[in-house]
Parts: sequence; structure tokens; C-alpha cells
Amino acid sequence: GPQLNAQLEGWLSQVQSTKRPARAIIAPHAGYTYCGSCAAHAYKQVDPNITRKIFILGPSHHVPLSRCALSSVDIYRTPLYDLRIDQKIYGELWKTGMFERMSLQTDEDEHSIEMHLPYTAKAMESHKDEFTIIPVLVGALSESKEQEFGKLFSKYLADPSNLFVVSSDFCHWGNSAFCCSVLTYTFYKQMDGSKTSCLNFRNAMGMSIIEQLDPVSFSNYLKKYHNTICGRHPIGVLLNAINELQKNGMNMSFSFLNYAQSSQCRNWQDSSVSYAAGALMVH
Repeated sequence: GPQLNAQLEGWLSQVQSTKRPARAIIAPHAGYTYCGSCAAHAYKQVDPNITRKIFILGPSHHVPLSRCALSSVDIYRTPLYDLRIDQKIYGELWKTGMFERMSLQTDEDEHSIEMHLPYTAKAMESHKDEFTIIPVLVGALSESKEQEFGKLFSKYLADPSNLFVVSSDFCHWGNSAFCCSVLTYTFYKQMDGSKTSCLNFRNAMGMSIIEQLDPVSFSNYLKKYHNTICGRHPIGVLLNAINELQKNGMNMSFSFLNYAQSSQCRNWQDSSVSYAAGALMVH
């Protein structure tokens, strides 16, 4: 616990809160050794003074899901302190008939939500007894399902006391860059002879499209380039929720604040996973 707390404090202390208060953030879910400093750029934008409910949307890596799933437990434990799941919101979501339950084994195996729990606890520690979390495991949704879930979550996104944490790594490059069951990405276009430059170019394109807040453009980008953004479905749900609110006149903007890689790729034997952190603001 103390070691983790010191790590998180160290990363957060090096980052500016330029997009606070964030209504939603996108942050990676790899080991903190690889992406902890990147994730800090997103979590620094969280305002614990106004945040009371935190929705954590993570992709399913271990089990096939065509919908979204809710946890069957009441509390998630972290080395910092326990996080309480909001049973009232869970009840509202369950009544829609759009969700299934995670088994305890699936819940324990899935890291896409788990890796965000200590950072959530750290960002909210000044109000640790005043907030709840709503973890949601997001399956391999069709575009129409992303729209349905986006519409459902839009009413929660509209509330300034709610925060959405969207869990996603970006491109998984190379034959050994596995993120559990996520396929790797070996698309190659000659640019300056560097595979890293191509990788960065494709990620930058995807990040730019996300910043446009257009779910259709993001879906078309994925179809064209097959970039292995493992949180593409949670991102799609967020973009559709934003789109729903924009129809009603809400003005929002999203900015990526940091980009990093686990390693540089110089030849075909190299592997790398990319990470990005960003924040959504309501104006």
C-alpha cells in the first residue's frame, strides 16, 4: 500500500491539472511500470470536490460478451482503501434488461477495470467516504449496441457530479504484443523506414478522430485501419453518449494530454503497446 501510494503521488505530482474538472477521462490499463505516468495525466483532471459517482467502463479480455456486464460484489478492495459499488445505480441499469452479471471469476480475472481502481482511490482520497463506483464490463458491441448504451449512459454523463473513466490501451504492435485476447497489429506503411513512426501516425490519427467526438468517424477509422485499440467499444459508448448530449445543445470538448509506448519498434521482432490519456470537458 505505501509503495503504491508513493508511486501514484510521484506520477501525479509531475502533471498539471489543465482540463479540470473532467467529466470523462480515457486512460490505459497496463501495468503501472509501463503506463502509470501516462495515466496520471488523465487522473490529474479529476476534481474530487464535485465527483460523487464514478463509472468505470472497461473492455472484456477473457470472456465473449455481446452486451455489457455488471459486477456481483458490493466492494472492490485496493491497497489504499475499499471502493463501494453504487447499488442504486446498478439497480437502475439492471432494470433496463440490457446487462448481464459477471461471474466472480470473470471479475477477478479482468484487469481493464482493476487497474483503474487504485488511481481512482488516489484521485478521490480527500473525499474517500463520499463517492461510489459503477464498474461496467463492455463487450464486443455492434455499432447499434454502442448507440443504445451511449444513449443510456448519456443521462448519467450529463450530471456534473458523475465521472466516466474509459479504460483503453492503444495500438498493440507485433507478434508478441498481446493484451490477453486482443489481436496484434502488424499493418505497415513505409514512411521513414521506422515502424515506430507508422505506429505513432496511426495512433495519432485515431486520437484526432476521438477528439472530433464523432462515433461514426471513429468506427470507420477502425474498419479501415484495424488498429487494435482494446478499449474501442467503451470509447464508442462514450462517443455515442456525448453525441446524444450534443444533440440537446451541450457543448463539450475532448483533448488527449499524453501519449506513450511500452517500447520502441525498430524491426519485425519488436513489440510495443501504446498508451494515451485524455479528458472530456463540458463548457
